[in-house]
Amino acid sequence: SDWIKIRSDDGFMFLIPRKAANCSGFLRGMLDSRCGFMESTSNTCQLIVDVRRAVVTEKVMEYLVFKAQYEKAGPGEDIPDFTERIVPELALETLMAADYLEA
Repeated sequence: SDWIKIRSDDGFMFLIPRKAANCSGFLRGMLDSRCGFMESTSNTCQLIVDVRRAVVTEKVMEYLVFKAQYEKAGPGEDIPDFTERIVPELALETLMAADYLEA
């Protein structure tokens, strides 16, 4: 499937393109069929360890989509500053979640 479901621990569901999910080393491993994880057949990843709140999950998924969109940008291409999209109250929690997901 070209879309992956990401479920936060508090029950919210997010759909992101597989290309964006593959920008996360953690999600890429879960979705790799050679690893034999259930997530690779269901195309659904449950985040229960360090990414619990939907508001943080949403911001990290937004970053993965942003990263996938601009990963092949040329040196002269204007890339917007993603940090402007993160409210200060969520900055540390978002950073920790992104680090956990190897984003």
